[in-house]
Amino acid sequence: MIDTQAVRRAAIFRMMTDAEISEALDVLHGEKKRVPKGAVILHAGSTTDRMGVILDGSVTIETNDLWGNRTILSYVGAGEVFAETYAFLPGETMLVDVCTNESCRLLFLRIDGLCRMDAARYPWLHRFVFNLLTISAQKNLALTGRSFHTAPKSARGRLMAYLNTISLQKNSRTFDIPFDRQQLADYLNLERSAVSKELGKMRREGLLEFRKNHFEIRYQPESDPAAKHRYT
Repeated sequence: MIDTQAVRRAAIFRMMTDAEISEALDVLHGEKKRVPKGAVILHAGSTTDRMGVILDGSVTIETNDLWGNRTILSYVGAGEVFAETYAFLPGETMLVDVCTNESCRLLFLRIDGLCRMDAARYPWLHRFVFNLLTISAQKNLALTGRSFHTAPKSARGRLMAYLNTISLQKNSRTFDIPFDRQQLADYLNLERSAVSKELGKMRREGLLEFRKNHFEIRYQPESDPAAKHRYT
């Protein structure tokens, strides 16, 4: 028996009552697991029939090629889901790894049969599907954002594109990012040394201040119109 209080905050169950969540967990074969830090939950090349819901902790979605190169595609935190596309399309080969950043409590759900379920029998079904569609749309936006972050040719350009996005999302010039330095480098397709070196330069130039994953943007582009051409 899974405590519905533990899963109520997950976006996939938004607008659902405790009774509906309990029934959904039963119908979708909900299974809760605790996974340690550094574990690979799902491997590229495998298949899955279950979607993961993060109750506590966080994971990264990444690719690791045969030559040992890692690229982080996205960060998934508490209340969010992963592998929903692969779970909805059973038999589809996974092209990514799902790895834990810290000890996680996870909930797994089978969603491959959603299209065959009777909405008249399960009144919560349309809300669950609506939530799933909303989550998928948000992830598409996130992946589009990553293409903007990696488009600039220089390390500075990529860092500025990424930090600008986070600042806009947080509506603040002061914010935390979800990545450590190595993860940030892997996300931006840069060497860690290049990231550290460029951040140091930007700090000395008064463009920003930071401590670990906490950043403060101090530079105001409108004060120097030529600056937008300087760091591409």
